[in-house]
Amino acid sequence: MAVRWTDGHSSSVLCLSVSSEGLVASGAEGGELAVWDGRGVLAGRLRLPKAEDVASVAFSAACPARLYASHGESIALLDVRALKEPADSFQVNEEEINCLAVNETESALAAADDAGMIKVIDLGSKKVSRSLRHSNICSSVAFRPQRPQSLLSCGLDMQVILWNLQKARPLWTINLQDSETEEAGAQAAGQFFNPPLAHSLSVAPCGNVFGCGAQDGNVRIFRVTGVKFEQELVFKGHSLGVSQVLFLPEAYWLLTGGNDGKVLLWDVSSGVGKQQKSPARSLQRRKAQASTKKEGKLNKTAVNEDAEILPKLTIEHGEKVNWLSYAEFKGSKRILVADQSSSISVYPLPDV
Repeated sequence: MAVRWTDGHSSSVLCLSVSSEGLVASGAEGGELAVWDGRGVLAGRLRLPKAEDVASVAFSAACPARLYASHGESIALLDVRALKEPADSFQVNEEEINCLAVNETESALAAADDAGMIKVIDLGSKKVSRSLRHSNICSSVAFRPQRPQSLLSCGLDMQVILWNLQKARPLWTINLQDSETEEAGAQAAGQFFNPPLAHSLSVAPCGNVFGCGAQDGNVRIFRVTGVKFEQELVFKGHSLGVSQVLFLPEAYWLLTGGNDGKVLLWDVSSGVGKQQKSPARSLQRRKAQASTKKEGKLNKTAVNEDAEILPKLTIEHGEKVNWLSYAEFKGSKRILVADQSSSISVYPLPDV
């Protein structure tokens, strides 16, 4: 059963972030921002200027008291030790911001918006250092751990992109609809009506593996090698769109949340490990998929070989998931869920 944190918001909670010291920040519609301790006790609350929806919040890893919050096209910098008017603000995006990401050294902040733009702010000079672009709404951005200049993004153009912030152009791009696996399965019923619009990204602690959740209900796992990345696994995660993916600190444990009201926990280590341990198998698989592509047929072995992946934990949350987060409070692992309601649901994460 979930414990509900209430009285922090009066409208739908849109986003969550957890600091390294265990504080939880939540953003909601109407400019509402709240900070909680690990017991669910409200530590502070305020309404940001213009009362625009707080769509994303991100704690600094370098200084856990610093919190970045997007509201409309603006970004506010706050000190959670004394939650009051923003200490600083940035107005660099021209459309509503959907996602914020701060790199580990807090040297760069990335803000993805409805115009498909990613504005990268140099936090030392407080100026835009890069303007990167998707061709449609950019829904999610994530820095890779231990690589402060390496950024991943995805959007409703169905593209997943790897960027190096020292360059203005993408290092590598994959269109989820045009990938080999998708092409092989393009005849599947419903594919035309349910394209893989990309909603969420999360990078594993190793920094080389990341997951992506899409509107077609599939979860895709990629591995970065040098300046490119390849899809390693794809499996059906939800009956409706996957709104959130989140890698846990434990290697290759992945949480997903969907529009179907479910929160699922997956162990993708077996599939990732197979690819890692057997380059020959990976090559063989790619050849099989290439052959399938040439023949224009559905190779069930190539496309569905990841079908054996089943969730280790299923939570019937019952509401569309807006955001997922994870925290440890006094040694107890917790899953935090934001949905259409004004409360935050907190589930215990059992040993599985």
